[in-house]
Amino acid sequence: MATTIINRYRPVVQPRLPAAPNEYSAEFIEQYTNILRLYFNQLDNLTGVLLGESGGRFIRFPYGAFSSDQDQTATANTATLMTLNTTDFANEVSISSSKITVVNAGIYNLQFSTQFQNTDNQIQDMSIWLRQNGTDIPGSTGFVSIPARKSASAGEEAHEIVGWNYYLEMQASDYVEIWWSTTNASVTIQHYLASTGPVRPATQSVVATLSFVSALST
Repeated sequence: MATTIINRYRPVVQPRLPAAPNEYSAEFIEQYTNILRLYFNQLDNLTGVLLGESGGRFIRFPYGAFSSDQDQTATANTATLMTLNTTDFANEVSISSSKITVVNAGIYNLQFSTQFQNTDNQIQDMSIWLRQNGTDIPGSTGFVSIPARKSASAGEEAHEIVGWNYYLEMQASDYVEIWWSTTNASVTIQHYLASTGPVRPATQSVVATLSFVSALST
């Protein structure tokens, strides 16, 4: 099945048509017609595959899925970069120094979620915003309050997952970063190991995806 899909999705190349002879030739006409027939059959097949009910399954759009398995801290009231150190899936979108970079221009959908923890006895506020090519994106900041811990005992910290999505207009080689700040250093971003009671997998501290949505309008 995989071989069939690849063959059907192969780009169609225009044929190299033979030069016509000086005199009429039925053999030449037949050869010429067969070349055109093959070419148009390939075009019909390609458009049928792409425009059919399940045509989208043959298309590979740019995308990237990234995460972090590190605990992250911040000084109170200080802009701090959320770090990403793991590439889960990628196609022409990559990370370097936690910068999510695209190869192709387009409209992209950035989605992320962050696992916060608060060890303080008080509710603490934090904010998250985006920077594109090193510049803050106007209107991108979100404010969240993280609950106070339940008690001073280990394992009684307050936990909160925060996330949302944001559309970005990006040019080729543009990058986007996720930044955050907190009113108290007791608020951290946490990676948790696998646990029991019940058995559960580990928790990444940050998860972020960047997916191609559309070409830029002309």
